[in-house]
Amino acid sequence: MAIASNESFDGWTKTFTDPRLCAGVVDRLAFDGTIIGTGTDSCRLASARARVEEPVRAG
Repeated sequence: MAIASNESFDGWTKTFTDPRLCAGVVDRLAFDGTIIGTGTDSCRLASARARVEEPVRAG
């Protein structure tokens, strides 16, 4: 199973507002699993910003 989130585990309390529920969800997902942190920068956002900042070329 793979789960992706734009939110760090600390931010999951916004979704799972009960602290015990949140801890239980994170515990069960992380137990004997592999967590791959990709950083906080969105590749899609960076790509979109780069397209906006590209100079317009005369055709």
